[in-house]
Amino acid sequence: MSDIGTGTGSEVPQRSDAVSLRTAEWLCLAAAPVFAVMALLTCIHAGDGVMSCLGADASPLTGMPLMYLLMSAVHLAPWLRVISGRPVRR
Repeated sequence: MSDIGTGTGSEVPQRSDAVSLRTAEWLCLAAAPVFAVMALLTCIHAGDGVMSCLGADASPLTGMPLMYLLMSAVHLAPWLRVISGRPVRR
């Protein structure tokens, strides 16, 4: 690897690895609640205006709220890992 700007050669300090791992863990935990809030806000603020754009025969399974709820469900794995007490894979 290049040692430009680090001054440590190819070695990466352990502290920065630990910090970046903790940051990644927090970002994983933040995804599901953020998508759930986005789904709620989209339902509240969108109202009937979105349905009028989709047409009269639009399915209730289409639209942004459903997409955000599905994204929230997909990103529940880190929360399930925390609730079950299993350690994070490293």
